[in-house]
Amino acid sequence: MGQREDLLAGARRCLVEKGYAHTTARDIVAVTGAHLGSIGYHFGSKDALLNAALLETFDAWGDAIAAAVVAEPGGAPLDRLRRFLDGILALAPEQRAILVASVQAYAQAEFAPEVRDQLVVSYAASRRELAALVLDVAPAEVSAEQARRYGSLALAVINGVVLQWMLDPGAAPTADDLVRAIEGLAAGER
Repeated sequence: MGQREDLLAGARRCLVEKGYAHTTARDIVAVTGAHLGSIGYHFGSKDALLNAALLETFDAWGDAIAAAVVAEPGGAPLDRLRRFLDGILALAPEQRAILVASVQAYAQAEFAPEVRDQLVVSYAASRRELAALVLDVAPAEVSAEQARRYGSLALAVINGVVLQWMLDPGAAPTADDLVRAIEGLAAGER
C-alpha cells in the first residue's frame, strides 16, 4: 500500500475512533507513521483527506448492504421491503463504525461540494436500485417516477431506522413495525 492509501486508511480509522470534528492532522499521521506534510502533498489539506475518507466509508456501507442483503424475488412489494430492512438491521451491529462515519458524511455535505456531489450520485443510483427491489424488476425497468416515489420512500425508511438504531438500538422500530405502519396508513387506520 502506498502513502496515499495509508493516509486514507488512517483517516478512516480516525473518523471511526474520533469523529470528523475531533480528528487532527497529527492524529492521522500518528496512526499512519507518515509525515505531516504528506497530507498536503497527497490531498491538499486535512479536510480534503477526511472528505475522501468519508466518501470511502459511505461507499463501504453501500457495498456491505449489497453484499449482505439479498432480497428474495417474488412476494408483495412490502414483503420484499420488510426482508430488506430486516437484513439491514441485522447487518447494523457489525457495521456500526461504518454507519457512524457515513452519517458524518451527511453533515459534511453542507460544507464540502465534493461530498455533496458524490452523495447526490449515490442517492440517485440507490433510489433506482431500491425501487427495483421493492417492485421486483430490473433496475433498468424502473421509471424516473418509480425511482422518485418508491426508491425515495425506501431510502427515507432505511435512513430513519438506521439513525434510530444508532441512537437507541432497543427502541428502534423493527422492519415489521415499519411495514405494518405503512400498511395501516394505506388502509386508513389510526
